Amino acid sequence: MKTVALLTEKGGTGKSTLAVHLAVCGSRQGKAVAVIDLDPQASTASWCERRAGGDIAVVAATAQELPRLLAEARKQGADLVLIDTAGRSDVTTAHVIEAADLVLIPCRPSIYDLEASQRTADQIKKAGGKRAAFVLNAVPPRGSRAHEAREALEPVLPVSPIELHQLVAYSDALNDGRSVEELEPTGKAAAEIRELYKWLIEL
Repeated sequence: MKTVALLTEKGGTGKSTLAVHLAVCGSRQGKAVAVIDLDPQASTASWCERRAGGDIAVVAATAQELPRLLAEARKQGADLVLIDTAGRSDVTTAHVIEAADLVLIPCRPSIYDLEASQRTADQIKKAGGKRAAFVLNAVPPRGSRAHEAREALEPVLPVSPIELHQLVAYSDALNDGRSVEELEPTGKAAAEIRELYKWLIEL
């Protein structure tokens, strides 16, 4: 079982959005996937309520429940567990870092996101020996922001080679509990999610 946490202390970076799209991607590839939603806003759990079929297990929980839920997921044969977190730094952060096999730090290419992401990276480094990487998200279709963000982040932690662009499909699909692969299977957003999923699974 692989446990992947989406973590950064800033809200609005796309943690919940990435969690659900990656979860559906894994499920569509035949994996048993679960999502643990530690965000009090419970965006991922709300998405699951709008979703038909019940193919993705989403549990709203607290950090204290995380060890038990991960043990249950392993016992039930989960292949992939995604942990969605709140947009702030608190006691939950340490629990999540400890529990995860891989920490992904979604980051928009803006100065506020870059600063918050680097603070998150510092916390991960203090934990020692934890695999982690930035994921550039909501990248504008034109301009040099992604390149500049990559240059700023690479000295801190690895940056995923897969960038996710500013595409309305990512948010539109969430309206009725779908993913980009279900909304536009041959679209650019769906291709990006498949590439990101393949990359993180192979890490």
